[in-house]
Amino acid sequence: MIPLVIIFFLLGLYLLWQSTRQRRSAGLPGGRVVYSDTRAWGPVEEPLYDPILGLAGKPDYLIDKGGMLIPVEVKSSRHPETPYDSHIYQLAAYCLLVQNVHGKRPPYGILHYSSGSNNGRTYAIDYTSELESAVRGVLSEMRSQERRREVHRSHEQPARCKGCGYHSTCEESLG
Repeated sequence: MIPLVIIFFLLGLYLLWQSTRQRRSAGLPGGRVVYSDTRAWGPVEEPLYDPILGLAGKPDYLIDKGGMLIPVEVKSSRHPETPYDSHIYQLAAYCLLVQNVHGKRPPYGILHYSSGSNNGRTYAIDYTSELESAVRGVLSEMRSQERRREVHRSHEQPARCKGCGYHSTCEESLG
C-alpha cells in the first residue's frame, strides 16, 4: 500500500511540474483558464462578439485571476524589443470585448511572443482609458474606410503585403 501512495504522490508532482511548464511556455499568468482559442486546452471557443461595435475576436486565452478577466494573446513571431503597435491594438480590442461582453474591465492584457530564446518574452499591457480611446478611434477609422469605394495601402512594408488576403489582387502590393 505504501509504495502505491508514493507512486501516486510522485505522479502528482510530475503532473504539477508539467502543467506549470506548459503554462509558462504559453505565457500564461497564474489564474484559471476560462477561455481558450487553442486546441491544446480543450475545444475551441466561440468568438467574443459585441453587436453594437460590430466587433468580434478570439483571444488565445482568457484567465480569471481573482475575479479579473485577463486576455492573453500569444504570437509565434520572434519577440521585438517592444510590442508592435498592431499587436497592442489587437490586445486592446480583446480588452474592449471582455469589458463589453462580460461586464468586467480588464486592468491589463498580456502579449506573449513564443519564439526566440528562453521561452520568448511576455509583456503586460495596461488597458488605460487612453488605449481604449485609441482602439475605439481605430475602429471608427476602419468603419469609415469600409464605406469608401477605394482604399489605398497605408504602409511601406512588403512583408505586411505578403500576409494580406488581398495580396494577389491588390494593385498597390509591394511584393
